[in-house]
Amino acid sequence: MFDAFTKVVAQADARGQFISASEIDALAAMVSGSNKRLDAVSRISNNASTIVANAARELFAQQPALISPGGNAYTSRRMAACLRDMEIILRYVTYSAFTGDASVLEDRCLNGLRETYLALGTPGTSVATGVNLMKDAALSIVNDSAGISSGDCASLSSEIGTYFDRAAASVA
Repeated sequence: MFDAFTKVVAQADARGQFISASEIDALAAMVSGSNKRLDAVSRISNNASTIVANAARELFAQQPALISPGGNAYTSRRMAACLRDMEIILRYVTYSAFTGDASVLEDRCLNGLRETYLALGTPGTSVATGVNLMKDAALSIVNDSAGISSGDCASLSSEIGTYFDRAAASVA
């Protein structure tokens, strides 16, 4: 996993060139928005339990067969595993948002996740629905303008949304 600065340096080094003006401008924009990024990550992290619990509650209301006898989240052990997985995905989304790079999400969370769920008989579409429900809740919290650094958060919200979208697509 590279932070944005290390990634730019590694790419420039691989090309045998100086860091370009456009790369410097992109990093400067990231730095100028860093307080918003930190606020967003902090908000998601501080509300993680609520985000996961509410997303799971809504998922099970939409798909009650999951918690019925024989369902993939039936029994407290399976329910706990489902909540744990949702929390892990959310945690790696925050890591990606913090660094501005999806590689940690891809490498340490999503790589092989679909295959694992297939082997366990876990319905990937249900997991993807849960991820999308977490996305909606997290972005609602991030986009709440009360007590957050001033400025436009649209680009950051869009970026965070792409991390959730990657997670949902990887399991569906």
